[in-house]
Amino acid sequence: MSTPFAPSAWPAAGHGRNLAGRTTHQVTRFVAIGIASTIAYVLLYAALRTTISAQAANAIALLVTAIANTGANRWLTFGIRGSRGLVGDQAIGLVALGVALAITASSIGLLQLVAPGVGRAFEMAVLVAANALATLVRFLLLRAWIGRPGRSTFVSSHQPERMSR
Repeated sequence: MSTPFAPSAWPAAGHGRNLAGRTTHQVTRFVAIGIASTIAYVLLYAALRTTISAQAANAIALLVTAIANTGANRWLTFGIRGSRGLVGDQAIGLVALGVALAITASSIGLLQLVAPGVGRAFEMAVLVAANALATLVRFLLLRAWIGRPGRSTFVSSHQPERMSR
């Protein structure tokens, strides 16, 4: 059985899929990966936060989840297979990580300035909201770099799998 997230359900590049349809599928897969990444981030942050500062827990949780997120988006969202371009793709993922870190660290700093001693649940809610903004930036960066036209190779169950680039 095929789902919209299974590679066999994806259209082959250039085979009847218009830009709006491809963007909708990319956004859908990106959101699903983002939800899984956010859950992993929150769990890791919560575990780390019991022993280290909010800023350190945030940085570590973001780094761990960003590497996995970029790999998942590379394959599932943009249809990139193989190791060609992997270093560059992870590098743009690290740029997105830097943006996310700036957004979330600023959010923590502002929260601690405005409401010192606020509870962990509210702290995590602020971080989830900050991550939502960072996710939009991540999608735009990854789509501009990894998902640029002519680069990705989507696989259809009717087409033999091809390596991109």
